[in-house]
Amino acid sequence: MTSRRKFLKTAGIAGAATLAAPAVKAQAPIKWRMQTYAGPALAAHVIKPSIDAFNIAAKGQMEIELFFSDQLVPTGELFRAMQKGTIDAVQSDDDSMASPTEVTVFGGYFPFASRYSLDVPVLFNQYGLKEIWEEEYAAVGVKHISAGAWDPCHFATKDPINSLEDMKGKRVFTFPTAGRFLTQFGVVPVTLPWEDIEVAVQTGELDGIAWSGITEDYTVGWADVTNYFLTNNISGAWAGSFFANMDRWNELPEHLKVMLQMAMDQSHYYRQWWYWGGEANLRVHGTKLKLTTIPDAEWATVEKAAVQFWDEIAAESPTKAKVVEIFRKYNADMEKAGRPYRYS
Repeated sequence: MTSRRKFLKTAGIAGAATLAAPAVKAQAPIKWRMQTYAGPALAAHVIKPSIDAFNIAAKGQMEIELFFSDQLVPTGELFRAMQKGTIDAVQSDDDSMASPTEVTVFGGYFPFASRYSLDVPVLFNQYGLKEIWEEEYAAVGVKHISAGAWDPCHFATKDPINSLEDMKGKRVFTFPTAGRFLTQFGVVPVTLPWEDIEVAVQTGELDGIAWSGITEDYTVGWADVTNYFLTNNISGAWAGSFFANMDRWNELPEHLKVMLQMAMDQSHYYRQWWYWGGEANLRVHGTKLKLTTIPDAEWATVEKAAVQFWDEIAAESPTKAKVVEIFRKYNADMEKAGRPYRYS
């Protein structure tokens, strides 16, 4: 009986103590702000589905708020804003966000570095670009999360381009390095905020766009203000990446880093098939743009000029020379491998 009374008394005290214990507060979710280079219509494909999926999978432990092109800062200031911690993460190419690294010139469309979208992830994951990018960005306080391919670089113009002569004097919205390369053919590169491009073509401020493939031309409305699509391209795939402020990245628990990496990889995969199928489908079934082509023999002039351009870039620094050498080796390997890796 004594033991029973003692047990009941002890249990009662323990129960009272439990009831009196203060409630433990749930940990506040980690919140990130990420800005993409893409406007809303394009972001709906190239990033938003993956960010939405990540936020669901994180189950309240972390939430990424996504902002579109130029919403928080101009695209050309994305790197600095991320480096300072004004924003936590970025989706962009190195070239557009003006990152102060030796690899910046290779982001976006480096002329003829790739022919197909699969070239980009292979170059990064099997030929050594990944390690170079990680080292370059770690040195400036930024985490390079992963790189992937987007669409090829074609011209969409108001007037037809059937020869190199037709390119002369064309005022074109394009990427910094692509513009630098194209000036030797008389192209006039123009830099404008992404959301202003459609109106600039309508008003005659721009003659065309060399910023994407035909999928984006239709998706973002540029096919509504241009008339022709040149099937020749200066690059088979845009190279872009996901980046994060290094301190914010290091603060994440390991399982959220893994989840974020998986979300970015899923985003890369989505673009692989969305662009690949879209480019072919719209060339065949699209009704807004008429296709034009510069003959192969004439276009070979542009390809030859790209080889000289590579030499110029390689001479600028040892790191750039290393990247160019990787491009050379990779493309030589693809040529030797033959079909379907290269057809000519």
